[in-house]
Amino acid sequence: MRFLLRLSSFLALTVAVLAGTVDSIQSVAASAPVMTPLGEGIAVLGPEAVDWVQSLQRTDAGPAIWLAALHWLFMQPAFAVFLAIALLFWMAGYRRKPAAGRFAA
Repeated sequence: MRFLLRLSSFLALTVAVLAGTVDSIQSVAASAPVMTPLGEGIAVLGPEAVDWVQSLQRTDAGPAIWLAALHWLFMQPAFAVFLAIALLFWMAGYRRKPAAGRFAA
């Protein structure tokens, strides 16, 4: 289980670095800071991804707080969202070192 959490963390970190790289290239080209929102980043993946996002944002999908949280999440920069996801997966898969040391009985 720990391996899957660490692998998920690595994949989320890789996506975050790629999204940050794309944003930095666009920022240099535009001579202004450019941060792609998560919703636009998902829309680039294709019409199936757009349908998935729209199905999450339906009015009958749940309580209003859920819709507000999803709207807020999709407006955040993609690299920051994936960095947070990578951190959460890494923290879930972290194993603490034994306090007594390596060679304790």
